[in-house]
Amino acid sequence: MSTSDAPRSTGKALRIGLFGGTFDPPHVGHLVTAVNVMHTLDLDRLILMVANMPWQKQGSRRITPAQDRLAMVEAAVRGVPGLEAGRTEIDRGGASYTADTLVSLADNHPGAQFFTILGDDAAAGLPSWERFRDVLDRSRIVVVDRPGMPVVLPEGIDWIRVEVPRLEISSTDLRSRLVDGRPLDYLITPPVLGVIRERALYGSLTGSPS
Repeated sequence: MSTSDAPRSTGKALRIGLFGGTFDPPHVGHLVTAVNVMHTLDLDRLILMVANMPWQKQGSRRITPAQDRLAMVEAAVRGVPGLEAGRTEIDRGGASYTADTLVSLADNHPGAQFFTILGDDAAAGLPSWERFRDVLDRSRIVVVDRPGMPVVLPEGIDWIRVEVPRLEISSTDLRSRLVDGRPLDYLITPPVLGVIRERALYGSLTGSPS
């Protein structure tokens, strides 16, 4: 879905989900989260926003170039109603901060309601974010939770809980699998694997696309 698509409803505020991440690589866990949040909150669209320079991960490991990660996310969401890849943070350049991204989205979508989607670990660390109060002022926090795993957020934060299926998929493990040739079936979608092979990402790949 492109940013030019009309919302499902007319006469009501556009409801937009912001699901930011490194997406290195994007996997089925990201997609399951996105479609479940979109359904539960009746969002008009949900943007998987690709971080340009994820400040919390800088220096921890080598990060795949942003344009390559964007290409993978575009492949992942292609044909999925309501989902779109976001490049705002890449176009802005520098370190990626959600507060800045929400300002840009509000400029492009006046009057829209925004929902910032976080995993439980990220939500617990929200007070450490750059200008996190601006994030709270400009959007409603949505915490993605797994069955039987209650989330506790700092007092005073207004948030929504959305339960999603438990899928223990690690991007770190996926990168290792891509390098050593272990199976990736049902973990990464075939279109994403196609981008990885075409761009020769994550070292040498063996086998053919699923």
